[in-house]
Amino acid sequence: MNIETILELNMKVKKRSVPGVHPYDGPAGGWGALKATAIAVRTQMDTLEAPPTLLRTNQPDGFDCPGCAWPDKEHKSTFQFCENGAKAVTWEATSKRVTDEFLAANTVSALFEKNDFELEGYGRLTHPLTYDAVSDTLKPVSWEAAFARIGEILRSLSPDEVEFYTSGRASNEAAYLFQLLAREYGTNNFPDCSNMCHEPTSVGLPQSIGIGKGTVSLEDFDSAEMIISIGHNPGTNHPRMMGTLHELARKDVPIIVFNPLRERALERFADPQSVIEMATYSSTNIAS
Repeated sequence: MNIETILELNMKVKKRSVPGVHPYDGPAGGWGALKATAIAVRTQMDTLEAPPTLLRTNQPDGFDCPGCAWPDKEHKSTFQFCENGAKAVTWEATSKRVTDEFLAANTVSALFEKNDFELEGYGRLTHPLTYDAVSDTLKPVSWEAAFARIGEILRSLSPDEVEFYTSGRASNEAAYLFQLLAREYGTNNFPDCSNMCHEPTSVGLPQSIGIGKGTVSLEDFDSAEMIISIGHNPGTNHPRMMGTLHELARKDVPIIVFNPLRERALERFADPQSVIEMATYSSTNIAS
């Protein structure tokens, strides 16, 4: 029994029904990606607002996509976003709102039973919230009341006892103001989620390769004679990389993949910006 047969049997054993996940035999990208993007836009955003918002994604006069950090070598296309990026933008710019009525009708215990996808589908919060233990619900409060409560807690602690934790996805302007507040308060203790995520990298990589970050640049792909992909899933985590891998595969650059998860994008990918592949419903084999 070869390794491929073993992996297929293992996948069949572990296969389980997941809500919203269905068998899909087509390539990654292509018309399937466009359909998924259209559904996300239709269900989350105003139809008139969506096109100009998406067209500003990853553009010099627009904003960086919140989906991933894949860089731009040059802005040569009007459409500088992928399916995941479009979904991330629509979820950020959604017209859905969590109402006071929703909060009153749903206990925190009930909300804990929801998955992340369901919770995000309810929309954006519009008020500061406080937990009411008697009713087990979240109740809206005014911004003044929220700031007063935060100030009360901060004044009761010394600066060294407080951690100003924030999101690595915050804008530069928001991050600047947040760290300015922390420094005025008297501390520089403000790690963000990127710091927490990459701390193993910054500690482990110097011990193995001598530097704590990536050692390649986007231009290195242009002269690469072989790509070795070990345990990463670009089609899921940073799909814009698929454009680069697609280009290399079309140039017959070998792409060797080591991954027990057979991600479809690393098998077959249809570039939504390829007129030929879209018109002929064809795709390109990525893994050699």
